[in-house]
Amino acid sequence: MAGELQTEGLSNALVILGAAGVVIPAFARVRINPIVGFLLVGLLVGPFGLGSLADSFPWLRWITISDIEEISPLGDYGIILLLFTIGLELSFRRLWKMRRTVFGLGPAQLFGGGLLIAFGLSFLDYSAASAVGLGLALALSSTALVVPIAGTQSAVGQRALGMLLFEDLAIVPIIFFLGALAPKAASGSFDGLVTVIMEGALVVGIMLVLGRFLLPYLFGQAARTKSPELFLAASLLVVIIASLATSAVGLSPIFGALIAGLLIAETDYRHEVEVITAPFKGLALGVFLITIGMQIDLNFIRQNWTLLVAAVSGIIIVKSLVTGGLLKIAGARTGTATETGLLMSSPSETTLIVLAAASAAQLIDPDTATFWQATTAIGLTITPILARIGHDMAKRIELRESEPLRLVTVPDGERAIIVGFGRVGMLIADMLSKHDQPYIAVEANVDAVTSARRRGYDVMFGDVSRHEVLERIDIAKAKALILTMDEPVLTARIVKRIRSEFPDLTIISRARDADHAAELYRAGVTDAVPETLESSLQLSEAVLVDLGIPMGFVIASIHEKRDEFRRIIMEQGGLDEAPKLKLRTTERS
Repeated sequence: MAGELQTEGLSNALVILGAAGVVIPAFARVRINPIVGFLLVGLLVGPFGLGSLADSFPWLRWITISDIEEISPLGDYGIILLLFTIGLELSFRRLWKMRRTVFGLGPAQLFGGGLLIAFGLSFLDYSAASAVGLGLALALSSTALVVPIAGTQSAVGQRALGMLLFEDLAIVPIIFFLGALAPKAASGSFDGLVTVIMEGALVVGIMLVLGRFLLPYLFGQAARTKSPELFLAASLLVVIIASLATSAVGLSPIFGALIAGLLIAETDYRHEVEVITAPFKGLALGVFLITIGMQIDLNFIRQNWTLLVAAVSGIIIVKSLVTGGLLKIAGARTGTATETGLLMSSPSETTLIVLAAASAAQLIDPDTATFWQATTAIGLTITPILARIGHDMAKRIELRESEPLRLVTVPDGERAIIVGFGRVGMLIADMLSKHDQPYIAVEANVDAVTSARRRGYDVMFGDVSRHEVLERIDIAKAKALILTMDEPVLTARIVKRIRSEFPDLTIISRARDADHAAELYRAGVTDAVPETLESSLQLSEAVLVDLGIPMGFVIASIHEKRDEFRRIIMEQGGLDEAPKLKLRTTERS
């Protein structure tokens, strides 16, 4: 028996590590989101995928997982580590600034969406208690997926995080509330909830006090040993103790992990802890997503696909409208509200927990629980797709709504054309304007266009690799073409195309390094400016000036070194630079 258990454990480890080390990089090469990749792997290797054929083909046992419950605790650890890392990115000061989102928009979004879903379910012959329980469960959104997709620094990520934090805090009260709604509920359910809240507040208070004084000492001692292993052990020890403490009084362990992250974020060791624990978080989160994928029963979906499509669509519509509408009322931009609404429109991994609690309380029967579990799994699977749709919609909305977004007037006569309008493009535009040189800027990234136009720049949205865009900017009248994009392959392709059509046009391009610059010279640029070379020359200039060398001598030597490097790079590109150097020398003289 021990041998069988060890064999099954090894095969499960083989599947998980194989997914992380082989399958996911393969998905990345074809630009499939890793989150979707893990879900698809779970579907493939789970009991409803290849695992269903294991009895006929015994060798499949080595690449499938038949027991979901066996690896589900690892998925729970992934959620705990995820909340811990979220806490590391926050601080108590930042959390205090988010209080309106957490305790204002959070409950409005959760209970508003839950009540609307419950209202809709009441027309489908669900009892009031069942409808409310399902509504609250389906109104929850996925912290495990939303935060990695949106991050915590963007406007979308910050608003989503605030609402998700309230949802994570509300899980335990929701479960107690479902117990109170049960047909045979005990009269002490409310008293039990009050006890949990009081004991939880006491435990959190003790954690805050002890953490403030003990954590700096603990991590300081670990840092003095200069042992990464000891530092990692100390980090995991803090997470486990905090999670166990909150679990012991009836709160969610993920809440304890969040508190642990917040406490460590107040110390000088937050960045080191974040770096050390990152690989474990990614792997454990992958295991969690695999467990979600394993719960997708394709046969059940095939038999009930119309109802499932209707259920998923209804939840997405209700939640996106509620979340987006509340954010818009709170003053968020339309694009931000739209993207956040769609990103948070799917059910959550915690929905499965609440569904289990509702089933245990006999609010819903097992068949109903199975249906909504399948709905939740499908919703989690399509979350990255909804995020992509929301992001694209937000870009179009922002572009349309921005005040300066008028049609850009192309200057008459000769002018420079700047392709790519990030920080480099803006600096070039400033210098051209300073010397009264007309220009037109073109950018293919809508976010960059929106940001630049808010700052007062005239930027056209377009992709210069398309011929109609070249006609729109009238490149035939261009005095110079300046390429600033940090996309080596695209830059070389654009240079070749434009050089073939306009052999006399001056083309200056940004290059990553000397090899890229040589490639651009072969493609036909007039000048290629390698970033690594220019940063080295600027550093050398600063050093020489600080050492007391006269500025004139420094500038002359920098110019000589730049011309020397240009000559070498052009030779690598197979070009002769002698005429250009002669011209430059004549101009300087």
